[in-house]
Amino acid sequence: MMRGGNREMRRMMDKMGLDMNELSNVQEVIIKTDKKEIIIAKPSVTEMKAKDNSIFTVTADSYEEKELEVPIFSEEDIQLVSLQSGVDEEKARIALEEAKGDLAKAILNLTSA
Repeated sequence: MMRGGNREMRRMMDKMGLDMNELSNVQEVIIKTDKKEIIIAKPSVTEMKAKDNSIFTVTADSYEEKELEVPIFSEEDIQLVSLQSGVDEEKARIALEEAKGDLAKAILNLTSA
């Protein structure tokens, strides 16, 4: 641990061009992936700014994970299934939903039907 505590840490961060701020009154943070959501209620969020970038640190006692009923597919996934199986993008999207996001299974289901 450093002697001098926060003051010395602030000086070091200033020398590196970093600015750190605690965000107040954050109600929740939601992280979304293609298959689930992670919901963090009442977190402590700190933002560290450096030139053109920001780094957010999220700290919490607990969080909740929710599996999405219908996975989110990228346009690239839909186009790939469409091209590989020779169907339009709407049929490719439906096949991906039925296959729960499994690209190979969606293509096989469309080409074997």
